Amino acid sequence: MSESKQINIPDIGDFSEVEVIEVLVNVGDSVSAEDAIISLESEKATIEVPTPEGGVIEAVLVKEGDVVSEGTPMIKLKTDAAGVPAEEKTPETKEPAAPEQKQEAAKETPKIKDSANPIQTPAQPKAPPVPTELPKQASGKVPHASPSVRKFARELGVDVGLVTGTGRKGRITKDDVKNHVKTAMQTGGKTVVTAGFDVPPFPDVDFTEFGQVESEPLSRIQKISGKYLHRNWVRIPHVTQYDEADITELEAFRNENKADAKEQGFNLTPLAFMVKAMAKALKKFPKFNTSLDNGGENLIYKKYFHIGIAVDTPNGLVVPVIRDCDKKEVFEIAKEMRDISIKAREGKLAPKDMQGGCISISSLGGIGGTAFTPIINAPEVAILGVSRSNIKPVWNGSEFEPRLMLPLSLSYDHRVIDGADAARFIVYLSSILSDMKKMLL
Repeated sequence: MSESKQINIPDIGDFSEVEVIEVLVNVGDSVSAEDAIISLESEKATIEVPTPEGGVIEAVLVKEGDVVSEGTPMIKLKTDAAGVPAEEKTPETKEPAAPEQKQEAAKETPKIKDSANPIQTPAQPKAPPVPTELPKQASGKVPHASPSVRKFARELGVDVGLVTGTGRKGRITKDDVKNHVKTAMQTGGKTVVTAGFDVPPFPDVDFTEFGQVESEPLSRIQKISGKYLHRNWVRIPHVTQYDEADITELEAFRNENKADAKEQGFNLTPLAFMVKAMAKALKKFPKFNTSLDNGGENLIYKKYFHIGIAVDTPNGLVVPVIRDCDKKEVFEIAKEMRDISIKAREGKLAPKDMQGGCISISSLGGIGGTAFTPIINAPEVAILGVSRSNIKPVWNGSEFEPRLMLPLSLSYDHRVIDGADAARFIVYLSSILSDMKKMLL
């Protein structure tokens, strides 16, 4: 006896309004417990929401673009009373079978269940199960993919067993299938690993053998962002260009005006000037204000100037976005930075606060260090790292004089930007930071 259950959005953390960016199933699909149903945009990443139990999709209650929260109806699921998908029942499960029939059915049951295979109904002649051909994998694990992704892979003639998943728990996404096809075409059809690389796993070490230890779980933000940072690092060819900007005049101007800003309730930080300078640099070098399309064949040039700023919170790093920086004065940017930083540290950022960035700035100037290699925040093509400024002797043509120098580290996607363009960009950015007239004009 089957029954219909409504499955709602589970706990998705602190966010109350999250956008659905992809629906992974269709009506009639058979799903198992923990199969992904929809993808949500949250933090700097997407989260796949699974179903808590298996069954047959009777109705999909959300669509792409919907804004959902915990408790929002997601799907209607048809299951039997014991929790077994109704369509998976065969005539033998409805009527008592002889012991010989049960033994024969057990022999015919495939060890690996693939939801991509068509489900046999009593009206159809019973056919022997089709074996699922799996590739030889070092991990020995069956590839995980939603029914819609498996269908998409079949339409393209792709064996999902050859695709490396980048989704939650290694689940295969549509982008993984697309990237696999693209790479296969570029390599003449040779099978390659698209992500994660085929390397031995980390050893399972029992650290208690060596002394006392304490375990602390990763924060929700760290869990979400970690895999995307790893993806960006291994899939984007990073190159980092270094330079220094003379911010002596900038710092003098900031000191003259920081009291006025304080009276208005915010701090006039060096980062506000960097955001304004970055907007000017993006206008001068539009290739840095682009993104590659999903196929990797076209550059998308953006006509807006939204800049992400990395904010260190107790739960991890987040990157809220300051919009239309080219149209705002430094004081406006500083005030908005205060507001968005408070929201970030209180865990009140909405997904839209972290979307649409053109380039990001990660400033460690308040902590220290001389240089670092920031990881690009895809789909952006560059990121600027800022370290602590220091007084240095600079030759002015006749003598050395003390100048306040700011170290800059520009990481860029070498598929889009070459070294010469990166050098010109960072030199121009340094010149803006060094000359207040250029910044304010």
